Amino acid sequence: MIHHTMIVAFNSPIPASELDAYIKEFEELVTGSGTVESVAARHHIRVPGDDHAPVAVASAILQLRVADLDALNATFALPGTVDLIRRWQSRYPYQAIWANHEPLA
Repeated sequence: MIHHTMIVAFNSPIPASELDAYIKEFEELVTGSGTVESVAARHHIRVPGDDHAPVAVASAILQLRVADLDALNATFALPGTVDLIRRWQSRYPYQAIWANHEPLA
């Protein structure tokens, strides 16, 4: 089992309803793929220390659970992925980083 944990940081704050829409679209895309066992996503919880973040402050955390490397690689090629990224980047530019790892607990 592999987890793909993605941290999404929009360049500027976006309305919570828009962040919810982004998360919903992402979840719908991967859930219908057949390659993802589960998906979880949450808003970042802001704290005063975020003002001192050395790189970026997260807007949301998204985590996929997949069976193996083949399933993980397949998620990067899902139909609709490029469209989702382009649409959201044109509306609200963002950066994303991720880590692929075994379950942490």
